[in-house]
Amino acid sequence: MTVVAARELRDGEVVFVGIGLPNLACNLARRTHAPHLVLIYESGAVGAAPERLPVSIGDPALVTGSLMVCGMADVFQLFLQNGRIEVGFLGGAQVDRYANINTTVIGSYERPTVRLPGSGGAAEIALHAQRVVIIAKLSPRAFPERVDFVTSPGRRVKRVITDRGVLEPDGPGGELMLTALYPGVQQSDIEAGVGWQLRSRPTLECVDPPTRSELQLLREVLDPKRLYLKG
Repeated sequence: MTVVAARELRDGEVVFVGIGLPNLACNLARRTHAPHLVLIYESGAVGAAPERLPVSIGDPALVTGSLMVCGMADVFQLFLQNGRIEVGFLGGAQVDRYANINTTVIGSYERPTVRLPGSGGAAEIALHAQRVVIIAKLSPRAFPERVDFVTSPGRRVKRVITDRGVLEPDGPGGELMLTALYPGVQQSDIEAGVGWQLRSRPTLECVDPPTRSELQLLREVLDPKRLYLKG
């Protein structure tokens, strides 16, 4: 998932980076095919160039060598809402057939069975980033036909990168459809992971596996567990 997400990025793009797999993907891309990515973190680090994998949006590694450090309000108002963010990565507890994301509640809003962390900046990213990429593991629970609550609308989502393949909307705001499979994965494996009758393109792409160089970077340079062990 991390490698496929990294390959989604083009050199020089302005990316709103979240912690987790998006953080890994962006820093992998910066060390391979996209050295001039402009990484913007919610905490206010603009043009960050961390020498090691940052463990949070407040990691001091984001400050050294960055183009600018500003307040969180400036990140959202001057960059995101001003249309300067080209790519935004998102995830969620639920993603439905139209790429709407739920990070608010499971069940009804008034009487939820689970109350989730909420939007954070996800709704703003979904509305204002020029291109949105979702990273999420497939399961019928995580990919229902309809989310319990629309936290972040899916109309700007271009790709959904899963642990088995790639989904893309059938036109802007359209229904998600299967477009690419990972090596060794069958179409039926993807269909079993969503809660609706998943359509697919007539010809499916086969995603190239990670290269030895990509795996080495992830395991030996960008593995967050190594940083904790060193500490």
